[in-house]
Amino acid sequence: MSTTSVTYPGAVTPARQYRLDADGVGLAVHEWGDESDPPLVLVHGGFDFARTYDCFAPLLAAAGYRVIGWDQRGHGDSDHAALYSFDADLRDAVAVLDHIDARRPLPVIGHSKGGALMIQLADAMPARFSAVVNLDGIPSKRPFPDVAERERTKMLAAEVAGWLDHRRSTAVARRKPGTISELAARRGRINPRLSREWLEYLVVVGATESDDGWRWKLDPTMRFGGFGPWRPEWALARLPGLGMPFLGVLVTELEEMGWGTLPHEVEPFIPVNGRLEVIEGAGHFVHIERPTEIADMVLEFIGDALGAHR
Repeated sequence: MSTTSVTYPGAVTPARQYRLDADGVGLAVHEWGDESDPPLVLVHGGFDFARTYDCFAPLLAAAGYRVIGWDQRGHGDSDHAALYSFDADLRDAVAVLDHIDARRPLPVIGHSKGGALMIQLADAMPARFSAVVNLDGIPSKRPFPDVAERERTKMLAAEVAGWLDHRRSTAVARRKPGTISELAARRGRINPRLSREWLEYLVVVGATESDDGWRWKLDPTMRFGGFGPWRPEWALARLPGLGMPFLGVLVTELEEMGWGTLPHEVEPFIPVNGRLEVIEGAGHFVHIERPTEIADMVLEFIGDALGAHR
């Protein structure tokens, strides 16, 4: 285990870290705040991990919440798996929610892919959610360059064969090693608005060190789109049916990892108990760029939502 330490202002290591079995897949769970406080769930985006919330989660915990996040399968310290898909991630999410509290509805915050997942799950299991916050994770119907595989409508034989070929060719692959600075630079290409100091901190909490350097803790077999048909408009179409309080947050600065969703594409779908906020001059990782501003907005929203249901 590496003893290398990199600090970042405001970043706090989770108070508790443990593993949870999700039907045979081990999930790494991270918690900030007092165990006796009411739970608040965080869901990270694709190719991320729960420790990307190290600055955001402590602000929520300081307001009196037990903040719980987990590394999705194949990400961070969770197990690698033979299957990666939205459906598999949804089943894992249910396992986490059951572990936290299977009796009461919970407030959930999802970023990017995590936000899209929670739209789908909240539509299918509305009684499990007291409020849903979506941080730049409302998919657009417009194709976006980095999400072409998400636009598949049928699993044609050629697509299945291509996916299996990819799995075969990467079965024994390892991620390219590098120094902390080199991994931070690679991450910076898809997180161009985040500081080098933050990216280097992220390497130490999200990568592992070996004799030949650092490697991101991300299954090398993973690629955008997963295995199985999924289209962005499926999540968008579910939005109007959400009955719990809903807060959607969009940003104005386009980034490679973002959906590129524009406000006018979402406004007709906002549910009756929902609202949409647009953060000017911020990018896809808005909760990292502006943690205090977003935490204040989210805490006010969740406080109002929970107060209305007491």
